[in-house]
Amino acid sequence: MGAQIRVYRNKIASTKSMKKIFKAMEMIATSRINRSRQRVNAARPYANALTRAVSQVASQHNVSHVLTTRADEVRRSAVVIMTSDRGLAGSYSSNVLKEAEGLMELLRAEGKDVKIYLIGRKAQAYFDFRHRTYERTWTGDTDSADPERARELRQVLVEDLETAYEDGGVDEIHIVYTVFRSMVTQEPRVLRLLPLEVVDANALTDEVAEEYAEIEETNHHFDFEPNPEDFLDAVLPRYIDARLYASLANAATSELAARQRAMKAAGDNADELIKKYTRLMNNARQAAITTELTEIVSGAEAL
Repeated sequence: MGAQIRVYRNKIASTKSMKKIFKAMEMIATSRINRSRQRVNAARPYANALTRAVSQVASQHNVSHVLTTRADEVRRSAVVIMTSDRGLAGSYSSNVLKEAEGLMELLRAEGKDVKIYLIGRKAQAYFDFRHRTYERTWTGDTDSADPERARELRQVLVEDLETAYEDGGVDEIHIVYTVFRSMVTQEPRVLRLLPLEVVDANALTDEVAEEYAEIEETNHHFDFEPNPEDFLDAVLPRYIDARLYASLANAATSELAARQRAMKAAGDNADELIKKYTRLMNNARQAAITTELTEIVSGAEAL
């Protein structure tokens, strides 16, 4: 009985230690998530306004630009997958990877090659374990959006888009990331970043036009100095940076929210385990006391 009591005491002590870790990680995620949500709220209007402006300009002028012209035949697609560096965030990374697998399966079914870029150690470990190739990976600070990473990613992706297919270039670029809706709702999302869909600004999909009133139709068109092509050359890099940074900010905030929720659930489960082990330890102690009393009484009667 004494050995059994010691086992339960050790289990209670180790569970209490784990609970402290869960609580600390929950508090860290809670302290960082407000600033991360502010980044999302600050990034979304700029990215959405740029998207509407570029779409409106490109739809009003017959402009041929490498970032807005869709290839007649899409032979190779780039897929950027945004996951986390660390675990203990519930199903956050696995949901993104599942969405990415569905996208890649669809692209391959259409006869397209897939070129993969990874963000986060979880995605890298997923592909390394399965011995699957990828072009490049970025790790570190996935729970904190960085404008420099967005610019670096843009340079790599645009270079691929401007490269010929025979030299390893791509015809379109997709991003798989997680949209932050609320503290309890985060949705994996696929966004076709490039080529930019040239449609009327009021017909844009995803979250771009949600916070804006419909643009009134007029008979006037924008005039540019020197020309619309130079305007797009200057604005499109900013548009890509803004959309990439907004995606990184959404992913970072979603990761923190998922980790906070997962650590809260882990802490609650630790409390339940401690109660269970304490009850079992008390039962074992009571059984040991009862056995000792029985032995004492039996010995006294024998005398």
